[in-house]
Parts: sequence; C-alpha cells; structure tokens
Amino acid sequence: MLNRFRSDIEGNAANRAILERWGSIELPHAWLVAGCLFQTVWNLQAGRPAQQDIKDYDLFYFDASDLSREGEQQAQAQVDALLGDLGIVVEVANQARVHLWYEEFFGQPYAALNSAEEGISRFLVRETCVGISPAECFAPYGLEGLYAGTLTPNALVPHANLFERKVASYRQRWPWLKVTEALAR
Repeated sequence: MLNRFRSDIEGNAANRAILERWGSIELPHAWLVAGCLFQTVWNLQAGRPAQQDIKDYDLFYFDASDLSREGEQQAQAQVDALLGDLGIVVEVANQARVHLWYEEFFGQPYAALNSAEEGISRFLVRETCVGISPAECFAPYGLEGLYAGTLTPNALVPHANLFERKVASYRQRWPWLKVTEALAR
C-alpha cells in the first residue's frame, strides 16, 4: 500500500515538485503533510484531477532551538523563494511552537510537542495523519482507513466540535467519506 500511496501522491504535480526540490528546503526534521496528501488520494479515487480543491501544501518541521514567530517566518520566506514558481500556497509550521498559538487560534488547549511526527499523529482525523519525505512515509495509524474513506476521531485530540467541522468540510467535496466511531488509543 505504501508504493500505491507514494505513486498517488506523486500524481499531484505540486507534491512531486516539492519532493524533487526537497534537498534545497533545509528544514530540520521536515515532512510534507496533511491535505495535499490525503486530498490527492481522495481526488484520484473520485476521478478528479489530483490537485483539485487543495488550498495549501503544508510543510512541518521541528526546531526546538527557535520557538520564535520570526524564525518560523524566515523558514516560510526561504520555502516561498524555493517553491514560489509552483503557483501554490505552501504553509510552513515549526511543530515545536504549536502549543504557543493553538489555543488562541482553535479555542482548545494543546500540549507541547516533542517532534514533527508527534504533530502529525495529532491531526483531528486519524486517517489524515500522514507525512512524507523523499525517503520516508510516516502514517502512525496506517493507510488502510485513508483508502477506505473512513474518518475517525483521533483520541489524542478529543475536540469533537473541531472534528465535526473538518468532517463537514471533507464530506462537502468527497460525499462518499464515512465517519466511524472513535477507536481506542
């Protein structure tokens, strides 16, 4: 399934270009994550163009030595310069500083992370917990649910209202997705 996932992800020209330029990105412990991955898979399953309705491409990195907003903005500027010609929005986020802004933005507390992988593991929907780099794939809950079209609340982030908003947004574009009951940790 991993080979299929990588092939599907690279079927999105923007994902493929980001991964091809990965060596120049130079962010510590970095991953291409989230919507640009799972939405590409769902688009392909629905017979839609791979890039359709993907609003942004997220790059997570982890740098506990610089928790400043300015450091993250510098990383964003570096990535913008490298990928700006692709005509897509790329959002860069230092996972070491998420706990500093999450509650103000989402209205829910968020414990400090110890790695970018831990950040990926805490997406609201378990099936969307995926990250990729040229050499690795990180899918802590596997890829089966992603391909099955299930949406399961993540017990690590028990914010039902945020989960429901995500699910409503996803099901607007991919109505065949189905919500499953929460699984034990």
